[in-house]
Amino acid sequence: MVGSLNIGDTAPDFSLSATTKEKIALSDYRGLKNIVVAFYGMDFTPG
Repeated sequence: MVGSLNIGDTAPDFSLSATTKEKIALSDYRGLKNIVVAFYGMDFTPG
């Protein structure tokens, strides 16, 4: 089970496949940019 985060918490590192098929990790950008992470389930999946 995944724990919840509160506003201001540091997000745990994770990686996902980009549309270019490369893996992108949150840690690739940590300290370099402000990051907004949003998940929209089912938006890009067949109905």
